[in-house]
Order: sequence, then structure tokens, then C-alpha cells
Amino acid sequence: MSSAALGIHPLMDALADRIRLCWQDLPDLQPLEVDPQLEAISGSLDGEELFIRNELRRSRGLRKLHLETARLGAGLQILHCVFFPDPQYDLPVFGADIVAGRGVVSAAIVDLSPVGAALPAGVTAALEALPPRRFSQERDLPDWGTIFSPHVRFVRPSDSAEENQFVALVGDFLSVIAEASRTVVAQPIDHPDTVGRHQGQLSYCRQQKRNDKTRRVLEKAFNPAWADQYIEQLLFDDPLPLR
Repeated sequence: MSSAALGIHPLMDALADRIRLCWQDLPDLQPLEVDPQLEAISGSLDGEELFIRNELRRSRGLRKLHLETARLGAGLQILHCVFFPDPQYDLPVFGADIVAGRGVVSAAIVDLSPVGAALPAGVTAALEALPPRRFSQERDLPDWGTIFSPHVRFVRPSDSAEENQFVALVGDFLSVIAEASRTVVAQPIDHPDTVGRHQGQLSYCRQQKRNDKTRRVLEKAFNPAWADQYIEQLLFDDPLPLR
């Protein structure tokens, strides 16, 4: 059955396809093992079926590439994507999310978020050189949004043209992180900058876990213990301790 027949918003498929295409452009791309019970998840919420799919990879400088797509009945649809860097590499966190329902995209966000005091100079220069992408409705960041960079875009696409524009915008950000991961040089595991980036990524994960909406949905569909495990071990798992 086609995505349209399933009621899946076209932006979901378009953005997921763009992200998967970017993966093929990353250096040393490898599979990343995922618990089979977490790869494809089924549950129910308020009488509607909930489906979640998780895809994981890793590549040079990036410890985890995670693409999650979720659908609740014929309504709510969510795409969540994050690239977590290896702290030994001076790379930001790539993140992109969309929330859609009943044919309308209510939220779309993309950023390259710093894990140090600021974005790497080369990443900042590349972002500033990107073509302008304009949207009619810009959204305010949530209270925990202090983790984002000055280049974050949080919008509500108003029509299919703006949805396509958002896919192009995400493609721009993906091209920046891909180029940065090809050229960045690893630093020793005990280097002060590595330690600082490790701490910065821990802070990023803590702030993301403050998003109570995600936790409430998972707790209702499954149970609080499962929700905690899913968030802590898959969505926003902390980087391994430096050894």
C-alpha cells in the first residue's frame, strides 16, 4: 500500500528520503546495531494504533545517526532525526524534526547545535554561505531551546512549496555536516577540548530530555519504565564515558 493510501504526509517521506540519501555521502558509513524490539515498535494510544520505526547508522566523526518515524492512527505523524558526534571530533549535533497531522505540518525544525562554547568556525562559515530559505510562519523556540545555535530554523510550512523549501533547507544543513565530517581531525581522548565537547553533549541530551510531550506520549502508549528506557537508551543516550 502506498504512503498516500496510508495517510502519510508527503513531507514525512520526502524528508526521510533526503536524510537517507545524505547518509550515503558520509565517510565510512557503517550499520549501527539496534535492538530488534526497538527497530519496529507497535502500541496503542487512546484507541489508535501507534507505529514507530528506528534506523541507525554511524560514520566518521559521528557516533550515532538516528532516524525515527512514528505514526499514530490516521492523525499524528512525527519524524525525528539526530546525528550525535564523537566527542573527539569538533562537530555539532545535527537535528531535524517535523510534526504533522491531518494533512497539516504544525512544526518543522532543523539545526546544527554546538556542543562547545560555539559552533566550529568552518561550520559557521558554511551555514552563513547557504542560500536564503524563507518561510511565512516562524515559530518560537521552547523554554529548553537554549541548546540550539543562532542558525536554528523553527517554522510552520504553510503549503507544499514551503514544505519542499524545508526539505531543501534540511539538505543544506546535511551538506554542511557531511563536509565537516570529511575534513575534521580527531583530537586525543584526554584533550581538554574533547572533554569539553563530551560535557557539552551530555548537557544537550539533558535538555532534550526535558521535552515532556515526548515522554507523556510514550508513557501512555506503553508504560513509564519503557518510556524512560527508550528516551535514555535510544533517543538521547549519553556519549560513553571518556577512557
